[in-house]
Amino acid sequence: MTLNQTVNVRSVQPLASAGTDLHGMLGRIPDLVQEIARDASRRDLERELPFAAFGLIREAGLGALRIPRALGGPGASVSDYIEMIATLASADPNVAHALRSHFNFTEAVIHSPDSPEKRDYVSKILDGKLFAGAHTEVGAPLGTILTRLTRTGDDYRLNGKKWYATGSAYADYLSFSATNDEGQLISVLLPADRPGINILDDWDGMGQRLTASGGVLLDNVQVLATELKTRSHNADVGRHCSTLRQLHLAACAAGVVRNIREDALGYVRKQARAAMHSPADSARDDQFVQQVVGEIAANAYAVDALIAHTAGILDAGSQALFNADPALDQQLIEASISNAQMQVVVARLALRSAEVMFEVGGGSATSRKYNFDRHWRNIRTVLNHNPLLHKARVVGDFYINDTTTHLREGLVF
Repeated sequence: MTLNQTVNVRSVQPLASAGTDLHGMLGRIPDLVQEIARDASRRDLERELPFAAFGLIREAGLGALRIPRALGGPGASVSDYIEMIATLASADPNVAHALRSHFNFTEAVIHSPDSPEKRDYVSKILDGKLFAGAHTEVGAPLGTILTRLTRTGDDYRLNGKKWYATGSAYADYLSFSATNDEGQLISVLLPADRPGINILDDWDGMGQRLTASGGVLLDNVQVLATELKTRSHNADVGRHCSTLRQLHLAACAAGVVRNIREDALGYVRKQARAAMHSPADSARDDQFVQQVVGEIAANAYAVDALIAHTAGILDAGSQALFNADPALDQQLIEASISNAQMQVVVARLALRSAEVMFEVGGGSATSRKYNFDRHWRNIRTVLNHNPLLHKARVVGDFYINDTTTHLREGLVF
């Protein structure tokens, strides 16, 4: 890796018995979130990557939340995990978003058949290791993999360039897809510090600036035969993980709405003045300001409720996978359609909250020192991952014609 990862990590109470104490693990989240929230706005303004936050996450063992008790983990539910992501996003949505690949990897692992490879992955996750990677490439049709894996004696060499490598700068292991000498698509899982892996940090999006979502240059990277990924999951697991990836993004937006609510309250109580024609002497007594804050609070309430409801449905889908439930297909369809409907509504409420927040103050509310515009930028960037118009159309087609084609294929549903 080429990024400087020197950090000063403030101490957070370590997990007493990593992998087993779910109550204790969840109880540490508020202090951790408070620490991550410190200087989050400044980091956005100065484009300072939050390496220290991931040190705290490793220390608290949060990456192992979804490992079942039977495998030595805390056995957290999907609802527990999604609430944690929303809470992290209320402090810094970059940190929450950057964990998406890790939890996608973890979800696929826990739903895969028992094998030495699975046990190795679980051991690494319980040890605090974080996973990320990149598969998308720029300059080629969607789904085309130009990165090459070439055999050299007993080992291999990996060459290419990946894009949308979200979270890779903060991870311990990275997954990449490549085309081998026979033209077959294959994946590799490598230590992030392997020579030749160059994380470029060239993401130039207007929002989510600190997710390390830019490129990774793979320059003659050595790949051992044991690092070729043989683990594969069935289509049903893939459908579940795809839906969960979408819910993770929505939880990031939900966290930002919580942050908007708190920033609006803080600004009104400490800084805002009553409008020129207001009958009130202070902003906190201004009825128009109260209305704006009330709308934002109501939006946050509704968004949280929708996220929690959808997470509960995905919990049922996860259990159906574990139990090989004969009604699994219908459960996965319900998760996908619920997730899509939730995103359409959450998008509108979240963007509306980021916009009307500026109504609590005058020109001073737009000051760069407050950086309130980051909320809209971050929400808009999260929502741009997949077309909401497509989701709304698929929802309509489902209700009108009982069409489930896209709901069954996973991908962005």
